[in-house]
Amino acid sequence: MKKFKEFIIAVLLIAFTVSVVLLIYNRTSTRLSRDLAKRMAEISPRGGPPETIEGLRQAIALYEDQIERNVKEGAQTGVYWKILAMRLADRNMHNDALDALERAIYFNSEDAVLYYLTGVSAGSVAKSIVGFSANASNDREQFFNLSEKSYLRALELDITYTRPMYGLGVLYTFELDRPSDAIVQLERYLQIQTSDISAMFVLARAYFMAKNYEKAIEIYERISNRSKDKNIKEEALINRDFIQGMRYE
Repeated sequence: MKKFKEFIIAVLLIAFTVSVVLLIYNRTSTRLSRDLAKRMAEISPRGGPPETIEGLRQAIALYEDQIERNVKEGAQTGVYWKILAMRLADRNMHNDALDALERAIYFNSEDAVLYYLTGVSAGSVAKSIVGFSANASNDREQFFNLSEKSYLRALELDITYTRPMYGLGVLYTFELDRPSDAIVQLERYLQIQTSDISAMFVLARAYFMAKNYEKAIEIYERISNRSKDKNIKEEALINRDFIQGMRYE
């Protein structure tokens, strides 16, 4: 008899707990629906169809499950386009990759990685334009412009994201002839990625282009001191000696 009473008490406690949880969930769901309805009503333009907060709340509650499904499907679709873009870029199909990235950004406009990938593909497309049409020069400029803006947007979304910094450094140095801008990005990059030899080479080149020969020499010597690769050390020292020779001509 005692065990039976304990069982009944346990069942009642479980039922009570479930009731409390459902009550809290319903109140939270109602509050969220009400808040969303209020926001929708506030942003509706004047002269639009009459939308009361209560009417909107009821519509939201009615279609809440469907809305949630659509949100999840949209997120999954965005991931699909992102994966597709990366695979296309891996195969050097950068025009197609840009189309896929545009769709991915449509579904997730604040993903810094998407803008970085756009910068890479746009730069590659620009370099592939070799003059098949009368507008080749303009087309190349437009794609380089897209590359730059995409890298910058990626950094707006994540100021610690190093890949766009390096991408901009390469773009400014080798494509746009803007060594001063390259130096800013590469110095930032190397503050984080302190042992990246490739970035050091690009930075030394940018300093050379900016006619800051002392700095270029300093970086080539840094590369020579840090690298264990014989060929890399030799290349750095050759570049250093070349600049030093220029100074005394």
